[in-house]
Amino acid sequence: MKLFPYAHATHPQWPMAAGLVLAQLRAQMALHGYASAPTLALLYITDHYAPHAKDILEMLSGELPLVTDWSGTVGVGIAANNVEYFDEPALAVMLLELPSHEYRVFSGIAPLGLGFEAHTALVHADGETPDLVELIDEMAARTDTGYLFGGLCSSRTQSVQFAVAADGNLSGFGAASGVLHGGLSGVAFGEGVGMVSRVTQGCKPVSKARVVTEADHNVVITLDGEPALDVMLRDLGISLEHPQEALEVVRATLVGLVQSPTVGAAGDSALVRQTGNLGSDVTVRHIIGLDPGRRGIAIAAQVQTGAHLAFCQRNREAAQADLVRICAEVREELEPQELTVETAFALQQSEAEAAPHPARRIAGAVYVSCSGRGGPHFGGPSAELQIVRRALGDVPLVGFFAGGEIARNQLFGYTGVLTVFTSA
Repeated sequence: MKLFPYAHATHPQWPMAAGLVLAQLRAQMALHGYASAPTLALLYITDHYAPHAKDILEMLSGELPLVTDWSGTVGVGIAANNVEYFDEPALAVMLLELPSHEYRVFSGIAPLGLGFEAHTALVHADGETPDLVELIDEMAARTDTGYLFGGLCSSRTQSVQFAVAADGNLSGFGAASGVLHGGLSGVAFGEGVGMVSRVTQGCKPVSKARVVTEADHNVVITLDGEPALDVMLRDLGISLEHPQEALEVVRATLVGLVQSPTVGAAGDSALVRQTGNLGSDVTVRHIIGLDPGRRGIAIAAQVQTGAHLAFCQRNREAAQADLVRICAEVREELEPQELTVETAFALQQSEAEAAPHPARRIAGAVYVSCSGRGGPHFGGPSAELQIVRRALGDVPLVGFFAGGEIARNQLFGYTGVLTVFTSA
């Protein structure tokens, strides 16, 4: 698999940004080692461009007639290699050269057919879609691995998705269509498309993991057999005798939840790693109210008796360390035990000299991060994507900042989902 051409640009006028992106893509397609005949494109735009989504797709698809299939969405921010665009007009495109029988673009208008065996899928979704959690779970069940990756579109204007499904067969298709509203869309990939995916958490637990011993829908009534409200007050070191101080602490606190926990050989919960960070199966949810009558706490999720729960707070250092960890895991999984001279040289180049290289075994990457993360949470503009580049290496990458992140069959919050397409 060759490197995926990718490009990104910002400009107050979308035609100028699109023109800059096209120039970058064409230049890369002419380079040795890059895909020269791609058929699938991933397109992400910031919400500044949302009203022009149809025009943007029409221009790009018309100028790239070989690309017959398109998928993507809108975000309050978008991502590319080493840079993120927040609160400014911008777009990013990555072109994938894959066998036409190894992928299918799907949407509510063109559902995934029974004739295609999906191994994994990239999913974009509208957060206002009814029964969204059930739809995500149903989509995951339609893949061999049960693994999805992606996120919910985020926009202060229109929530749009791109979905043009020609399956690599019709040149120039999609010039005047393909912009959708609502539901799910994305790309399902066959078993022949190699990829590695990881979830990184952005919160740090401030209590030990506890068992939900009684719950009523979204109200946790008891934890470890004690009233949940009393446990929370004790864990957070606050008292209702000082309501203002207690309220400020509770507002800054979330819950990490594992509905069907597994326990390791050492007796540790899947909720909290030995390093003290949240595990990758943890979904983070807001505390939305207190129930003084039952001494319970209400959270923004249905809770099952037997689930594991820990109180947590957003933490920059924990988020940085966990992001570096997942990038290191991806690199370790892809690096062969015995390195050729070319591979060793490509992997050891300094950051200034590094460039996308087939020896890294990464053809391209998609990074979906929470809209509540990004540079400000990591210490400065584009800081999150700079961490990814330093830790993962210089690889083609696009993505967006979502209203909720999708990994496996779960909807996450305050996380990042990094997926890399592997080359042989």
